Amino acid sequence: MSVWRVNDSLAFCQQRYKSGEKKSTNSELQKLFITQAKKTEEREWLSEVSNIPLQQSLNDLNQAYQNFFKSTKGQQKGRPIKPPKFKSRKSKQTARFTKGGFKVGQHKVYLAKIGKLKIVWSRELPTAPSSVTVIKDSAHRYFLSFVVEIQTEILPKTDNSVGINLGIKTFATFSDGTKVDAPKPLKKRIKKLRKLSKSLSHKTKGSKRYEKARVRVAKFHAKLKDTRTDFLHKLSTEIIRENQTIVLEDLNVSGMLKNRKLSRAISDLGWRQFRTFLEGKAEKYGRDFRVISRWEPTSQICSNCGFKGGKLDLKVREWECLNCGSKHDRDENAAINILVAGGQSETLNGRGGKRKTTAKAAAACETSTHRGA
Repeated sequence: MSVWRVNDSLAFCQQRYKSGEKKSTNSELQKLFITQAKKTEEREWLSEVSNIPLQQSLNDLNQAYQNFFKSTKGQQKGRPIKPPKFKSRKSKQTARFTKGGFKVGQHKVYLAKIGKLKIVWSRELPTAPSSVTVIKDSAHRYFLSFVVEIQTEILPKTDNSVGINLGIKTFATFSDGTKVDAPKPLKKRIKKLRKLSKSLSHKTKGSKRYEKARVRVAKFHAKLKDTRTDFLHKLSTEIIRENQTIVLEDLNVSGMLKNRKLSRAISDLGWRQFRTFLEGKAEKYGRDFRVISRWEPTSQICSNCGFKGGKLDLKVREWECLNCGSKHDRDENAAINILVAGGQSETLNGRGGKRKTTAKAAAACETSTHRGA
């Protein structure tokens, strides 16, 4: 229902913008696309649903336009924000209920003009929620997301600090030498995805069989996402609990995704989501999260003496510093340098002289898959 409101009002706003008319206020849109729309034969069914999610959808559209205009004027930090776009009924849909529009019970949640819904709790609510959002994803699964106010939980301080180097074959290499492999859910099930996609391509778009095939593909992607998210949540929580300071390298993920040979493998890892989880949990639990520049030559510097040996080819996984004779695992060495660049430790020895390093190439079977930075 909110999809209709957003699309109708968005089309109206775009039309006014093209004709050079003054942009409509949020209150005008509320009156035009909720109050007056209910009186029309085409949208009279809006009277059968609660006003709250309808109003919230237009509030979200108004906020999206405000963020877009602030971004174009340079008043908003971060990446440029694109203007709002039309929503599809086949993609994720949401309906938000604020206070007065819902009531939480032990095993059921009451929603205005919908009734009581049986639910399965994933966790207990810490405090009374201020709003609840009903989410229907493209796989036809339903979720309830509650907004609650919580107190910051400060974890006991620890002297541990860690630098993390992210890669493809090995998801994360820590400065203490620990390596963590990613589940790579897509890589393990790529044959099934191709089979489902082929089946979908043979269906007539708009038919019942097409919709069934589309839902099967959506459920497949939902399972991949759940597997990836579960892994990232567990790993980020473990890192936050065990370390006081976490240092990560800033990666140009969007730029890397333009590489057609690596884009699927990078998307299967979830690097950006991992960083987001670490940032949020560090703030929540009172940890220090730092990000170093992507231009730091972490793979080129000897973590033992600090000598810079020059750029290494991606197939080089081990190398020896001729200045001090130290042998390095590429990923582990980079993780140590990331920690140093974050201001958390010093190299063991003094800086060496200007001499070249020798590199040990990886085995041929590893060259195409072991592409960590």
